[in-house]
Amino acid sequence: MSQPAILDPTTAKAPRRIIVEPVTPVIGAEISGVDLSQPLDAETFAEIRQAIQKWRVIFFRDQQLSNDALKVFGRNFGPLTPAHPIAEGLHDHPEIWERAVDEYRVRRSENDNLPPGGRRPRDYKGWHIDITFVANPNSYSLLYGVQIPPYGGDTLFSSLVAAYEGLSPKIRELIDDLKAVHQTNAYENGGFRRVQRRDGRSTGPFVSLHPLVRVHPETGEKLLFLNLGTTTHIVGLKERESQALLDLLEFELTRPEYQVRLHWKPGTLVVWDNQAVSHAGPIDYAHFDLPRVVRRITVAGDLPTGPDGFRSQALEGELFNVLG
Repeated sequence: MSQPAILDPTTAKAPRRIIVEPVTPVIGAEISGVDLSQPLDAETFAEIRQAIQKWRVIFFRDQQLSNDALKVFGRNFGPLTPAHPIAEGLHDHPEIWERAVDEYRVRRSENDNLPPGGRRPRDYKGWHIDITFVANPNSYSLLYGVQIPPYGGDTLFSSLVAAYEGLSPKIRELIDDLKAVHQTNAYENGGFRRVQRRDGRSTGPFVSLHPLVRVHPETGEKLLFLNLGTTTHIVGLKERESQALLDLLEFELTRPEYQVRLHWKPGTLVVWDNQAVSHAGPIDYAHFDLPRVVRRITVAGDLPTGPDGFRSQALEGELFNVLG
C-alpha cells in the first residue's frame, strides 16, 4: 500500500508557505504564517495536510473567522457533515455545532448523583472520538474559539496510533481482529436528549459495530479505535473479560506521554484527525464559571476498516451523511 509523503519539519526542507512548530515529540503542532480567512492555494493546503498527518492535531492562533470562512476552510478537507447526528446546528449554518461550557456541567451533576452500586459514571473529562456511534464517523474535526476565558477550559488530545503501538505485541495480536459496539445510550447519559429536528433527520438511536483496531485510510497505520464515551463492550467476550480489556486499553489511551494539552486563546482554531485522535475537554469545566463558547464543524468520513478487512456496520440508525 503506497503511503502519502509526510513532512517532518525536523529533517525535511522547511515549508515554503507555513511554519510548523511541534508541541510534543508525539502529537500536536502549532501552525503559523497563514491567514485562514483567505482562500488557500493548493500548495499551502498540501503543507497543512502533511502537518496533520505527521502531528495528528494542529493549532492555528490569531485567526479571525466568520462562520462562512470556517466552512470554506473546512471544505478543503472534504465535504462537510451536518453539525451532529443528534443535536442540530446553528439555524443559518446547519454544519456548525455551537457548544457553551454550561452544557458540560450536566454530565458532572449526573455523575455526582448516581446511587452507590449504579452504573459506572461517565468519565468527567469525557475522553472520546467524535461521533463513533454511527458507522461512518467524521474524518476531521475543526473547533474554533468564539468566546474564550483568560484561563481554564483546556482541551487534551491523545494519539491513538501511539496508544496502539505502546501495547505489547501479544496484546496487539489479541485485539487486531476484535470488534466493539458503540452506541448512543452512553452518550445520552451525558446530557444529550433526542428532540425532533428542523431538518427532519432521524435522531437515532444509533448503534454501530466497529473494529477495535482501525487501519488509517490515508497512512496505513494501525490505531486503537476505542471511544470511552460510546464503546459499550467487545463482541465475543464475556462481560467481565470485555470490561477488563477495555479498562486496560483505556489506561493505555490516556497515558500522559501520548497527549498534548491545548491552552486556548481568542482566535484559536484547532484541527484534528478524528481517525487517529481521541480528545477530552474542556477538562476543568466544573471549576470555573467564566463564559466559554466554541463552534465545531466536521468532515465526512468512510466506514472504518480493521486489519482483517472488516468494515464497520450500522446495527441501528442511518449513516452520517453529508448535507445535500
